[in-house]
Amino acid sequence: MTPDGVAHMVGQMFMAAFWISAPLLAIGFISGIVISLLQVVTSIQDSGFNSIPRLIAFLGGCLLLMPWMVHKSMAYTIDILGNLSRYGH
Repeated sequence: MTPDGVAHMVGQMFMAAFWISAPLLAIGFISGIVISLLQVVTSIQDSGFNSIPRLIAFLGGCLLLMPWMVHKSMAYTIDILGNLSRYGH
């Protein structure tokens, strides 16, 4: 396998990982902003108020997005393993 082929395969791997994790990262970012705004408005500085809703948002996002994430992961894996002959030469 040529160095260009390896670079292409690694680039595909990173892009697949990015697109699979992007929705959860967006959920964490948006919930963090909303919670921070609520803390500023209500002057609550409790750490539990910051972390527990964010964990609940991540759990909800994982439960809702899990079928899509598994489908994307399987499609990537099938693409890599289905065409192993192109990596052998």
